[in-house]
Amino acid sequence: MLRSFLFTALIAFVFFVAQYFGYVQFVHPLWAIMLLFYLSLSFLMHRLVKLGNQGGGEKFIPFYMVFTVARLILSVAFVGFFIYRGVADKRIFILDFLVLYIFYTAFEIYGLSSNLRRDLKNRL
Repeated sequence: MLRSFLFTALIAFVFFVAQYFGYVQFVHPLWAIMLLFYLSLSFLMHRLVKLGNQGGGEKFIPFYMVFTVARLILSVAFVGFFIYRGVADKRIFILDFLVLYIFYTAFEIYGLSSNLRRDLKNRL
């Protein structure tokens, strides 16, 4: 979970730097809310993976699939909620959200693959 906090802090730093150097046309004002949303999804993923690894790990794949579907549905609901509420600059909002979605998905895959490699070495 610490890695998720550090990754979120790194992305927040990138957003701060982008605003500082004048790239505000690429940064939506609600970027902090998007980061909090992805941090909460990371926490949910961490808890579900921990539950899936209990008892030998035979529940890992179903828990991971449930998380993947839940992340997709929650992401669509999140974007839909803000679009329905009339968020300003919809294109930048959706673009920032999709970029964060890709970054967090890549981070999640990297974290899981490194953990799975370590667990596989321990079992052999």
